[in-house]
Amino acid sequence: MYLEIVSPEATLFSGEVTSVAVPGVNGNFEMLNNHAPIISLLKEGFVKISGNVELDEAVKSKFAKGEKNTTILNINSGTLEMKDNRIIILVD
Repeated sequence: MYLEIVSPEATLFSGEVTSVAVPGVNGNFEMLNNHAPIISLLKEGFVKISGNVELDEAVKSKFAKGEKNTTILNINSGTLEMKDNRIIILVD
Protein backbone atom coordinates (compact mmCIF):
# COMPACT_ATOMS: atom_id res chain seq x y z
CA MET A 1 0.00 0.00 0.00
CA TYR A 2 1.08 3.59 -0.56
CA LEU A 3 1.69 6.01 2.33
CA GLU A 4 2.11 9.77 2.21
CA ILE A 5 2.87 11.82 5.34
CA VAL A 6 2.53 15.59 4.95
CA SER A 7 3.29 18.37 7.45
CA PRO A 8 2.66 22.11 6.99
CA GLU A 9 6.34 22.50 6.07
CA ALA A 10 6.89 19.62 3.65
CA THR A 11 6.09 16.09 2.53
CA LEU A 12 7.88 13.95 5.12
CA PHE A 13 7.48 10.58 3.41
CA SER A 14 5.88 9.01 0.38
CA GLY A 15 6.28 5.42 -0.73
CA GLU A 16 5.19 1.80 -0.47
CA VAL A 17 4.87 0.28 3.03
CA THR A 18 3.71 -2.97 4.63
CA SER A 19 1.70 -1.58 7.55
CA VAL A 20 1.06 1.65 9.46
CA ALA A 21 0.08 1.95 13.15
CA VAL A 22 -1.27 5.29 14.37
CA PRO A 23 -2.53 6.93 17.60
CA GLY A 24 -6.22 7.48 16.85
CA VAL A 25 -8.25 9.67 19.21
CA ASN A 26 -10.30 6.58 20.17
CA GLY A 27 -7.25 4.32 20.50
CA ASN A 28 -4.30 3.05 18.53
CA PHE A 29 -4.94 1.04 15.38
CA GLU A 30 -3.02 -0.52 12.53
CA MET A 31 -3.75 -0.62 8.82
CA LEU A 32 -2.62 -3.39 6.49
CA ASN A 33 -3.06 -3.89 2.76
CA ASN A 34 -6.76 -3.88 1.70
CA HIS A 35 -7.93 -2.20 4.93
CA ALA A 36 -11.46 -0.83 4.82
CA PRO A 37 -11.73 2.88 3.97
CA ILE A 38 -11.31 5.04 7.07
CA ILE A 39 -10.97 8.66 8.13
CA SER A 40 -9.64 9.38 11.63
CA LEU A 41 -8.33 12.16 13.82
CA LEU A 42 -4.96 11.44 15.39
CA LYS A 43 -3.71 12.43 18.83
CA GLU A 44 -0.20 12.89 20.17
CA GLY A 45 1.85 9.74 19.83
CA PHE A 46 3.82 7.67 17.36
CA VAL A 47 3.17 6.72 13.74
CA LYS A 48 4.89 3.35 13.25
CA ILE A 49 5.66 2.42 9.66
CA SER A 50 6.67 -1.12 8.69
CA GLY A 51 8.42 -1.83 5.44
CA ASN A 52 11.47 -0.72 3.52
CA VAL A 53 11.32 3.03 4.31
CA GLU A 54 13.81 5.27 2.52
CA LEU A 55 13.84 8.83 3.86
CA ASP A 56 15.16 12.02 2.30
CA GLU A 57 18.16 13.50 4.12
CA ALA A 58 16.20 16.71 4.82
CA VAL A 59 13.62 14.88 7.01
CA LYS A 60 15.63 11.95 8.42
CA SER A 61 16.07 13.68 11.79
CA LYS A 62 12.29 13.68 12.36
CA PHE A 63 12.15 9.87 12.28
CA ALA A 64 13.58 7.15 14.52
CA LYS A 65 14.37 3.53 13.73
CA GLY A 66 12.38 0.93 15.65
CA GLU A 67 12.75 -2.80 15.84
CA LYS A 68 12.07 -5.26 13.00
CA ASN A 69 12.27 -2.86 10.05
CA THR A 70 10.02 -0.24 11.69
CA THR A 71 10.35 3.53 11.31
CA ILE A 72 8.75 5.83 13.90
CA LEU A 73 7.50 9.42 13.64
CA ASN A 74 6.44 11.37 16.74
CA ILE A 75 3.38 13.57 16.08
CA ASN A 76 1.36 16.12 18.09
CA SER A 77 -1.90 15.56 16.20
CA GLY A 78 -3.17 14.91 12.72
CA THR A 79 -5.74 13.54 10.32
CA LEU A 80 -5.65 10.29 8.38
CA GLU A 81 -7.51 8.97 5.36
CA MET A 82 -7.16 5.48 3.91
CA LYS A 83 -8.91 4.48 0.71
CA ASP A 84 -7.99 2.05 -2.08
CA ASN A 85 -4.67 1.01 -0.43
CA ARG A 86 -3.55 4.65 -0.22
CA ILE A 87 -2.99 6.35 3.14
CA ILE A 88 -2.58 10.10 3.51
CA ILE A 89 -1.60 11.43 6.94
CA LEU A 90 -1.59 15.17 7.65
CA VAL A 91 0.47 15.84 10.78
CA ASP A 92 1.25 18.76 13.07
